[in-house]
Amino acid sequence: MELTDEIMVQRTTKSRLPEVDFNKLGFGNYISDHMLICYYKNGQWEAPSIVPFGDISLSPATLALHYGQSVFEGLKAFRLDDGRVNLFRVQKHYERMLRSLSRMCMPGVPEEIFVEGLRRLIEVDRDWLPTQPGGALYVRPIMFASEAKYGVKIADEYCFIMFTGPVGSYFANPLRLKVETDFARAAKGGTGSAKCAGNYGGAFYPTQKAKEAGYDQVIWTDARENKYIEESGMMNAMFVIDGVLVTPPTSDSILAGVTRDSLLTLADDLGIPHEARPIAVTELENAFRHNAISEAFGAGTAAVVAPIATIHINGIDHHLPATNDNSVMFRLKNRLEAIRKCQEEDKHGWNFLF
Repeated sequence: MELTDEIMVQRTTKSRLPEVDFNKLGFGNYISDHMLICYYKNGQWEAPSIVPFGDISLSPATLALHYGQSVFEGLKAFRLDDGRVNLFRVQKHYERMLRSLSRMCMPGVPEEIFVEGLRRLIEVDRDWLPTQPGGALYVRPIMFASEAKYGVKIADEYCFIMFTGPVGSYFANPLRLKVETDFARAAKGGTGSAKCAGNYGGAFYPTQKAKEAGYDQVIWTDARENKYIEESGMMNAMFVIDGVLVTPPTSDSILAGVTRDSLLTLADDLGIPHEARPIAVTELENAFRHNAISEAFGAGTAAVVAPIATIHINGIDHHLPATNDNSVMFRLKNRLEAIRKCQEEDKHGWNFLF
C-alpha cells in the first residue's frame, strides 16, 4: 500500500475564500483553506494528511530554529479554460527539492507524497484557483528539522508541509537593480544552489541597503572577486547583448531556476541565440557604453519574467531601452504562458494536468 492511499482529509468548517479579492491578489497575501502535513520519524515517512491550514506547535529546542535545516520550493498551478488544472513542471521542482534536501543532510520526500499529495491538496482547494489573467495558485512545499534537541546534530525527525495561495503579478513595474560588490549571497562550495532558508535570511541586509538607496533589489556577484554576475535577488539574471540571450551558468553558488531552464529551452524552439557563460561586471558596463545591451530581465517562478529598467554599477545608473511585444523576454514569456494554458503543444512534457 502506498503512503498516499492513506491520506486523511479533514475539511475546514469555515472557508476563508469569501475574504479573497481576486482582482487585487498581490503575492503572498492569501493562503488557501488547507495544507498537507507529513512527518519523518524513526527512519521512515508516516502517512500524510490534509488538514485545515493553521498554526503548528514547536518546541523552542526545535533543531531547525537553531541550526537552519530548512528547505522550501515554489511552483504554480493554473486553471485552464476547460476547467482542468495544470501543475507546471512539477517533476522539475520535485527534483530540485531533492537536491536541496540532500545538500542540507535531510531525507528526500517520496515522490508519491510530493506529486500525488499535491494533486489531492489542490483538488480540495480547487475553488482557490484564480480565473483572472495572470493569476495562479502558488504552491509552497517546506520541510524543516522538527526534532527537539539543542545539541548540534543532523536531525532525526522532520516535518514536511505543503500549502497554497492565489497570487497575481509579483512585480508591478520594471525593476531598478544595484550590482552588489560588498556583500555576497553565496560562495563556491556553499549552499547557493540549494533552496534553503538561510540563503534568503542572509540576503536581507544588503537588499535592505539597496532599497534605502532607491533600488528594488540587488544583482549578486561572485563571492571570491566580485567580478562576475551571478543572480538577482530571488531570480536568475538574463541579458540580451549584441542580439544574444546571455545568462550566467548554474553552479554551486547559483540556484538552478526552473523558469530559467524553461526559457532557455524555448529560446531553442524559437531560434533565439543564447549562451550560458560567465558575465563580467565590466562586460555589462561596456555593453551599456556601446549600446550593445538591449534587454535585461529576471526569471523565476514567482515573477516569471521581470523586466529590468535600470542597473546601477559602480556609482552609475545605466538605463535599458524600452521593451515591446517583440522583445526577447516577452516572446519567451508569451510562449511559456501559451504552453501552460495548453494553447500550444507541450512537446517537452512540462504540464501535469488533472
